[in-house]
Amino acid sequence: MKLLGVDVGGSSIKAGIVAVDSGALLGGTAEVTMPPGAAPEAVAHAVASLVEGLGYNGPVGCGFPAVIRRGVACTAANVDAAWIGTDVGALLAAATGCPVAVANDADLAGLAEMRIGAGRHLGGVVLVLTLGTGIGSALFVETTLVPNTELGHLEIDGRDAESWASARVRHKEQLDWPTWAARLDRYLHRVHAYLWPDAILIGGGVSARADMFLPLLTAPTRILPAALRNDAGVVGAALWAAETL
Repeated sequence: MKLLGVDVGGSSIKAGIVAVDSGALLGGTAEVTMPPGAAPEAVAHAVASLVEGLGYNGPVGCGFPAVIRRGVACTAANVDAAWIGTDVGALLAAATGCPVAVANDADLAGLAEMRIGAGRHLGGVVLVLTLGTGIGSALFVETTLVPNTELGHLEIDGRDAESWASARVRHKEQLDWPTWAARLDRYLHRVHAYLWPDAILIGGGVSARADMFLPLLTAPTRILPAALRNDAGVVGAALWAAETL
């Protein structure tokens, strides 16, 4: 079965067709820049243009950067506040003409890692963190997802952790790897103190440079680079559509 996955991120929107049995991306991904302001209608139009450009007509899975409950956005940390209370699935279905299953973007990236990526052989409590525009989190207990954890918003020194330790901040402040790793490590110690996970997977594009920072981390648990990197959200979204539509 081949389904379309869409990953709505803080800075861009990506889509790709996925063979859900294997998790393989077929033909890579298409990507557009997030519309300025990330308002609902503009984002819906951008998603529709991706779907049309791929020549796809069928069920769509979508990861969205917000707490999602029964398809409705409850937060809007990196998108327009008008998303709060919006039925994301219904809006995107109307724009694309396709049935759409939506969930938190980090949850779906984590789902991909746990199904076919670095977490596929891990049990116990596993935390998947996606480091990008913000810090997304997906928590799994014996491979079962605990949705909408939003651990990137833990407070450190009076501010959200993601405003201090995300990959975007590393680029914006031009931090060298040891300086940024020290910030990330402090965050991981905080997370560990709350959850005591058996493993933490570090995802997002920065995982491609895991050799530059993973050896510097000292949080007392197993810390591994995610396998799917920036494709995890698209793959996980397609898997979500297969499981829920």
